[in-house]
Amino acid sequence: QVQLVETGGGSVQAGGSLRLSCSASGRASSAYGMGWFRQAPGEEREFVAAISWSGGSTDYGDSVKGRFTISRDNVENTIYLQMDNLQPSDTAVYYCAAEGIVGARDPNAFESWGRGTQVTVSS
Repeated sequence: QVQLVETGGGSVQAGGSLRLSCSASGRASSAYGMGWFRQAPGEEREFVAAISWSGGSTDYGDSVKGRFTISRDNVENTIYLQMDNLQPSDTAVYYCAAEGIVGARDPNAFESWGRGTQVTVSS
């Protein structure tokens, strides 16, 4: 079992930046991939970014490429999401996910989830 806690959400103006963190604890049945998803009211959960825990390879959704950066700290068992040039369309609850298949973008491919952190971007 893996427990995930997200921090770093908040409110910013368009063009601003935030950094999210996700701390993992517990024992995982698999640890091939971790990532971030987001969900706005009335919308489906959207893939944002993913990273392989051991190798560090990354993958990004098209809507955030060039603006968001995912990274990891193996010592602290933490992943991060640096979000730059935020836009109102980025407003959503951001969820950390773990125990996923490397390369997967489907939320159903991830077994463990945090409770989410709100990101609000105003114009």
